[in-house]
Amino acid sequence: MLSFLKPAPDAKTKVPKDKISTVYKWRQVGVLLSICIGYIGYYVIRLIFTTEQNDIMKQYGFTTADIGMVLSCFGIGYGISKLFMGALSDKSNPNHYLATGLIISAILNFGLGATKNLYVMMFLMLVMSVAQGMGAAACQRIVQLWWGKKHRGAIYSIWSSAHNAGAFVCVAVVQLATFMFSGSIPAVFYTASVVSLIIAAFVLICGADRPTTVGLPSISQYTGDEVVLENGKASSSELTNLTLPQIFVKYILTNKVVWAITLTSMSLYLVRYGVMSWIPSFLVQSKGFSPSFAKWLVGIFELAAVPGVIIMGAISDFLKDRRAIVCIACVILLFICLTTYFFSTSHALIVTVLFIMGTLIYAPLTLVGLMVNEAVPKFAVGSSTGFMGFFQYIFGETLATALIGVLVSKYGWLASNIVLYSAATLALLLLIYIMFNENRVAKLAKEENIKE
Repeated sequence: MLSFLKPAPDAKTKVPKDKISTVYKWRQVGVLLSICIGYIGYYVIRLIFTTEQNDIMKQYGFTTADIGMVLSCFGIGYGISKLFMGALSDKSNPNHYLATGLIISAILNFGLGATKNLYVMMFLMLVMSVAQGMGAAACQRIVQLWWGKKHRGAIYSIWSSAHNAGAFVCVAVVQLATFMFSGSIPAVFYTASVVSLIIAAFVLICGADRPTTVGLPSISQYTGDEVVLENGKASSSELTNLTLPQIFVKYILTNKVVWAITLTSMSLYLVRYGVMSWIPSFLVQSKGFSPSFAKWLVGIFELAAVPGVIIMGAISDFLKDRRAIVCIACVILLFICLTTYFFSTSHALIVTVLFIMGTLIYAPLTLVGLMVNEAVPKFAVGSSTGFMGFFQYIFGETLATALIGVLVSKYGWLASNIVLYSAATLALLLLIYIMFNENRVAKLAKEENIKE
């Protein structure tokens, strides 16, 4: 298993120079499909318990508190595992790492279908959260290894839309299994596991480690792509002899830009879950929506973001990697939409604003995920992804659910509004700092090139 996960050696046979461009394009298509469909597979597993919670309570005699306990095991474990599993991806074959996490998740999901014991379910969800932490880091590292900055914003945004697509594929799998197996809960879990195992096989067939492992030049050699670090120095290294602790201290913990981007992402996660998690309750209690329609709006909020996120990623490429300015524009517009959402009484206007807010929240979230990867060498991408993921889930999601839930119960929905305004303001201030830093680093890099 360990040798399977180790980085593959460079290919001895090189692709002929006149075929490099064609082979690169075909390989990039396969790699993009592998990470998008592969991450959809992660979501199919991740959301099965969530989508089946009502039937589980009905058939297994569980309470809402029991369901919450199982889900909390995943949430807490996932936030912690992203930190460590993300770092481990830097020392791995990312394609094999992605597939392995999915295979382990599918096996554990079989276990969830085979038991009715609450404590066994909690244990399986906790262990599964560790395997799930392997997915995003591997995918983000693959994007850095296979695409140059010129197209990376659009490619990263396309991959990020797999988050949203995965939720809908999960529902489709649940509906198919329910129809085929007469509502059997174990059958739903088993079907999801089989689908994910098939996807894992697809990842192994279509994906790849670094370009050099298939006889192609590295992306740095092919496009001239380099990572410009905080000190203005350029780095094109894909592997390193540094240990994981050394990478973490040198390129993550002491990197002010990584901290700024991470805290921005945490703030945006608070806004994301502060809106999405409470759509049904807020709209029913404060705006007079019907419960059934309010539930559908959660899906609309997610799905409507997909085209907008991809467009914003492409715009950041067009602006020559000026990703912070795109994020700033989104957050400023987000303030307007939040105000409308909080205080409007028009149902049509509220629904329209929810459509727009999906893009205004997910686009900067996607771009800061790319920015944190671009702030470190390619051999530290997994560590930066895991570090940011830890703050997103342990602090951002927890504050958006637990804190807002407590505040609303004591002080009403105005307390939620204040929390979301505060989080958006912090994100805006941090993005302004990041924008100025982008300009400073670009100037330093230009001066270094002149010296050379």
